[in-house]
Amino acid sequence: MSLDDFMTRAALAGVGTGLAAAPLGCFVVWRRMAYFGDATAHAAILGVALSLALSLPVFAGALAVALGMAATVSALAGRGYSADVLLGVMAHSALAFGLVGVSFLDGVRIDLMAYLFGDILAVSRTDLAVIWGGAVLVLGLIAWRWSALLTATLDPDLARAAGIDPRREQLALTLALAVVVAVAIKVVGALLITALLIIPAATVRPFSGTPERMAALAALAAVAAAWGGLRASYALDTPTGPTVVCVAALMFAASNAAAGLRRLVR
Repeated sequence: MSLDDFMTRAALAGVGTGLAAAPLGCFVVWRRMAYFGDATAHAAILGVALSLALSLPVFAGALAVALGMAATVSALAGRGYSADVLLGVMAHSALAFGLVGVSFLDGVRIDLMAYLFGDILAVSRTDLAVIWGGAVLVLGLIAWRWSALLTATLDPDLARAAGIDPRREQLALTLALAVVVAVAIKVVGALLITALLIIPAATVRPFSGTPERMAALAALAAVAAAWGGLRASYALDTPTGPTVVCVAALMFAASNAAAGLRRLVR
């Protein structure tokens, strides 16, 4: 196995993204933050446009915009508008401004579809370092704050009684979500990142007795979806990012069918 092989780099990129996204996706599912993740991912397109205009790394631009949008929504929520309205306005506005901004960039050849739906087969060694660096950062943050994050998710009042600030834990989760969006944009694209966050966690939920088990199984499911999607894309000559999500969706359907059969047998 050599990093000179594009399939090897693509497989490692898919595994790294899945390992970072799936445990975080458990918190997204538990907290019902799916729309928040979707909105953050859409806003990242504006970061891509700014990065290209300013000749900055795409990761830096996507991360900055994702963090800025999350911080703005958190600051403005409850001040006349609900969080879902603010998310809808800011996410689609950022996506539209990003797409319009890209059209003004002269002399820059842009494969917009690669940023919308991912281009995992074009992952370079530098991209791989960014993806795995982000994955290690997110996994380290979740492991460090696991107990506090879990307590704040289950019961904010209980968290306060235990000396845990739920808003601080929300900020940590938002930071991790922004990092995952920034590193995953190369793998599955801005429009499909949320699928990689939610589907593996939802797939293993019927078979998870504890939060820790659900996070571990979700990581395995995400890695399996990434690997299976990559192989299916290579065999069927289909777009890789959407194929990864299709495999994850089939795993979700099979999981729910198995869970339904188990309930009938009991």
